[in-house]
Amino acid sequence: MFTSQEIIETINMVKQSNLDIRTITVGISLFDCSSDIPQRFIDSMRKKIIKYAGNLKNVANEIEDMFGLPIVNRRVALTPISLLTFSYSYEDLIKVAVAIDEIAKELEVDLIGGYSAAVHKSYDENTKKFISSIPDALASTERLCSSVDVGTTRSGINLDVIAHLGFIIKDIAQKTKDKNSFGCARFVVFANAPDDNPFMAGAFHGACEGDSAINVGISGPGVVKRALEEKKDASIDEVYETIKKMAFKITRAGQLVLKYASERLNIPMGIVDLSLAPTPKVGDSIAEILEEIGVEKVGGYGTTFALALLNDAVKKGGAMAASFTGGLSGAFIPVSEDSGMVKGVEAGALSLEKLEAMTSVCSVGLDMIVVPGDVEAEVISGLIADEIAIGVYNNKTTAVRIIPAYGKKEGDEVNFGGLLGRAKVMKMNRFSPQKLIHRGGRVPPPIISLRN
Repeated sequence: MFTSQEIIETINMVKQSNLDIRTITVGISLFDCSSDIPQRFIDSMRKKIIKYAGNLKNVANEIEDMFGLPIVNRRVALTPISLLTFSYSYEDLIKVAVAIDEIAKELEVDLIGGYSAAVHKSYDENTKKFISSIPDALASTERLCSSVDVGTTRSGINLDVIAHLGFIIKDIAQKTKDKNSFGCARFVVFANAPDDNPFMAGAFHGACEGDSAINVGISGPGVVKRALEEKKDASIDEVYETIKKMAFKITRAGQLVLKYASERLNIPMGIVDLSLAPTPKVGDSIAEILEEIGVEKVGGYGTTFALALLNDAVKKGGAMAASFTGGLSGAFIPVSEDSGMVKGVEAGALSLEKLEAMTSVCSVGLDMIVVPGDVEAEVISGLIADEIAIGVYNNKTTAVRIIPAYGKKEGDEVNFGGLLGRAKVMKMNRFSPQKLIHRGGRVPPPIISLRN
């Protein structure tokens, strides 16, 4: 049960501190839609998505009206399409991608995820064909999101796929160059990808999930920052406790939305992803929280310490507020989506190397980073390999969403608009890992995988 006091607190957090629900994401299994005939699969898929998500927009609007709580995005996550299209031609895959995008537009869903593949071990010809289709799939669509999981702590790291993905990302950038290479913002490379993630671009409905589930992703950096502003002279343990308490309140708002949406859509409750996800608005920034904790400028020494503290406190506070938590959960550091991160880059305090260090303690990884368009594919693959290693060897989720903006050079600015914000093109270390990347093969799992 939710008390009237909790609802009043939620309303106050919305009015004063930019609290919002980042996403309501409906996960839908498509295994029963599978067919060797592409059009039959598309027709079955369309009926099922409409069945479960057809009323998503209306229910989200009801929640906004009832609780005064903004719902920023309405999203759908599908069974990884690569699992259902083994026999399809390249042209059939693009046809499926376009059909998914058209369904999203029809339902006025902001984003739809699941044009995805998990390639921890083998990399067969069908999977290569699917991954090779991703640039054309994203160039032909507006709302479709795609992801590839290339490593897990249990399975190791597939270097063959990583080598290919450097070229795939370059191809996406080239094919969407008329939109500042925006297609790359809808593609992410994962290690240890969760099955119940409501956030894009990595959301998909995992094979072990039920027929459908509804997952909620919260936000709320502004709420935490406002609370810390009242703790100017507090000790670090008081700061930690303050973050925990605010994370509890924010997550309760997410649980409230999850329960109501589940009842109205008649879909089982999934999880609350208790992540602090920033927006480009001033005052709604993870970077500003880190600076409020005591770092002069995000990226300076102490930043990784402050982020680790924030991430852990958010998880501990949020875990007590919802029956089921999951997804990514913690603190996000997407550069273009966070006005404070952008300022850190502009000030010269925040570099790619520092961001990589921060990913060892945050929820995801190198996210929404814009780099020069002429960067070599092998350098991108090397960056991905480093980030995936952090995830696999530390038994955590990490990811890379990088945008080699076509025709842009270091110091230029790229503006994506809306939630994706703006970013400076960051400097990259251009020393080539080509020899490493072209070795290929698969790295065995770390010793910590032997936990049975």
